[in-house]
Amino acid sequence: MKHYVPEANPMRAQYGARASYQARHFAWSCGEDGVATVMLNRPERKNPLTFDSYGELRDLFNGLRQATDVKVVVVTGEGGNFCSGGDVHDIIGPLTKMTMPELLEFTRMTGDLVKAMRGCPQPIIGAIDGVCAGAGAMMALACDMRLGTAAAKTAFLFTRVGLAGADMGACALLPRMIGQGRASELLFTGRAMSAQEGLAWGFFVALHDSGELLAKAQELARSLAAGPMFGHAMTKNMLSQEWSMTIDQAIEAEAQAQAICMQTQDFRRAYEAFAAKQKPVFQGD
Repeated sequence: MKHYVPEANPMRAQYGARASYQARHFAWSCGEDGVATVMLNRPERKNPLTFDSYGELRDLFNGLRQATDVKVVVVTGEGGNFCSGGDVHDIIGPLTKMTMPELLEFTRMTGDLVKAMRGCPQPIIGAIDGVCAGAGAMMALACDMRLGTAAAKTAFLFTRVGLAGADMGACALLPRMIGQGRASELLFTGRAMSAQEGLAWGFFVALHDSGELLAKAQELARSLAAGPMFGHAMTKNMLSQEWSMTIDQAIEAEAQAQAICMQTQDFRRAYEAFAAKQKPVFQGD
């Protein structure tokens, strides 16, 4: 019997490739294993964000929804710091001169970055060293997992500059991560959460020495990239969707999600490998 082989879909080829992406306002690399790394690379100023880098990061993560060659993303910063937040001169100064419609356009754009990170199907691992403040703290919070160092200081310092602690989804995401009381204290005071607090409260998965942080994050990323990517995408989607569900709704939603996953070839590959006493080789379909 002749097997049907579908013709190459040029639209899929166009939108499915992101490994070769050429970044303009940060560094991007992706290996053959599907592990990509976003490196914020303005170390002389502790890697602050600008209007341009906000927009490009948002567009990149939105584009990853269609990517077929990127399996896991590591987000980190160059030079011993993660991200100091919005650039004081390039962002904060101009914001004081904007009209309300312009300000709302900006604040929606920053929130869209968090939504893009939460909405892309690939697991995102944050590798957090040194300063992780403001919008940088929110980028870290938007990751699915975070590895840190003893030097990591995470501050949601919006009240320190006269704003509300409610920014980019902080009042929704942070309480779910570390608890309402701890989140309230950090968001009201704007103080920095220490690395040990972050580890004890579940913000960090583990702490590593600065010199091995990125390698450890990429090692974790490779282990995820070797797993069932459709299953990972479903896990990320359900972790997000079930926040607003009752237990009964969540159990039903997971029943449907798992039934869909059971139709994948990776599920069949896992069974066949188990039967043959071999390690399964997942291919993401």
